[in-house]
Order: sequence, then structure tokens, then C-alpha cells
Amino acid sequence: MQGKKNPFFDQLEKKTNVKHKDLLQLAQSVNQTDLSNEKNVRQLIHQVALMANVPVSKQKEDELVKAITSNKVPMDFGTLSKMFQKPE
Repeated sequence: MQGKKNPFFDQLEKKTNVKHKDLLQLAQSVNQTDLSNEKNVRQLIHQVALMANVPVSKQKEDELVKAITSNKVPMDFGTLSKMFQKPE
């Protein structure tokens, strides 16, 4: 896939300001992470927030941890993107 443009990743890069390569590394990291472990999930949230340069309040972090560890994460992109939008 090297050299080919992927519209999904192009769109994701524009919305998040995170490079395609970093997104792939993050996806690989997620695949290797036990998402039922609260400590792992908190580390992942911090990593994503740092990557996207988006502050995550303690309340939002707690909501995300609860949703992820209980396997209640919305799978549609619209809902997920709203969860990670920068506060205005």
C-alpha cells in the first residue's frame, strides 16, 4: 500500500492532524493491548491525546475508560469523532 493514497486516512489526517504512519502504529498498538485492563486503556488514551494534541479532562478520560473496558465503545466514526473533538 506504500505510495497509494487512501481517502479514509487522508480524511482522518485532516480531522486529527495525526500522520498516516502514526495512525497505523497506533492501530498496531491497540491490537496488542488488553482493553479490559483500566491501566492499559488510560495509557492508550493519553497516547492518543498527545498524538492528536487534544486535552482530555479527567471526566472525559473516566467516561472513555468505562466505555472501553466495558466493551461499549460506539463503532460508528461520527460518534467516535465527537468523543475526541477539541473543546471550543
